[in-house]
Amino acid sequence: MTVLAVDKLVKHFPIHGGLLQRQVGSVKAVDGVSFSIAKGETLGLVGESGCGKSTVGKTILKLIEPTAGRIVLGGEDITALKPGAMWPHRRRIQTIFQDPYSSMNPRLPAGTIVGEPLENFGIAQGRARDERVAALFERVGLRPEAMRKYAHEFSGGQRQRLGIAKALAVSPEVIVADEPVSALDVSVQAQVLNLLIDLQAEYGLAYLFISHDLAVMRHISHRIAVMYLGRIVELTDKRTLFARPLHPYTEALLSAATVPDPRRRRAKKAIVQGDVPSPAKPPPGCHFHTRCPYAVADCKVKDPPLREVAPGHHVACHLR
Repeated sequence: MTVLAVDKLVKHFPIHGGLLQRQVGSVKAVDGVSFSIAKGETLGLVGESGCGKSTVGKTILKLIEPTAGRIVLGGEDITALKPGAMWPHRRRIQTIFQDPYSSMNPRLPAGTIVGEPLENFGIAQGRARDERVAALFERVGLRPEAMRKYAHEFSGGQRQRLGIAKALAVSPEVIVADEPVSALDVSVQAQVLNLLIDLQAEYGLAYLFISHDLAVMRHISHRIAVMYLGRIVELTDKRTLFARPLHPYTEALLSAATVPDPRRRRAKKAIVQGDVPSPAKPPPGCHFHTRCPYAVADCKVKDPPLREVAPGHHVACHLR
């Protein structure tokens, strides 16, 4: 069952200049992204910094308004909903931030922070709230006594567990996790990722997992979408992506990643030249053609659609 569907999502940020500060252009942060996530599934969204993956997450959460496209949550179109009308849907989609400390009030005890959503949505108050918060603390691996502590008294991994408990409090259907383990030590990363996997199996959660780390993606994702300059260039299950990537950009990402087993021979490294173009002036045609070693004439003028070239394997490339 599909719990989140995104169709041709676009988010452009205006650029103003001149004496009258008129709009002189736009940053095409997200440029026609489409995907869906089923109940109990993790879709990984991977790409270089600045490719637009975090903007996708913020737009889906309606923290910023989309320029065009559709966002369908649990069968209901939430794209054009105003903040007031969006409130009932907030409970269904929650987020885990990269830096949980920045999203926590330093003046409030941890128990109050996690219990806040329960009161806001009228789920539990008073003693019932405290009991539920204590159960959430235990479920994410924290002692109930820690409810009296403040955010600065926790380690980075413990703060992230607090963020997970807060997201979990209102029993959401979808969780958008934006680089949730990138600031943690490797050993703590594994613990948090395994916790997220266990919670998904227990509650049937759907994750949109945003990261630049392919090793993390391989551990937690069921399917992976590769983004480049505001567009998805490849989308398939993780096993196929790592074994048989079809887009040149995906090949480059994988060849640049660390090989976990030194006994395995690395495939021939894909050579990518130049820097990532500006999203304010993306190249015509295929956005990757300026760096692609296999580019042909059509790549410079024709925009390749994301099409299914094998069962469940979508790629945007003229050569496939």
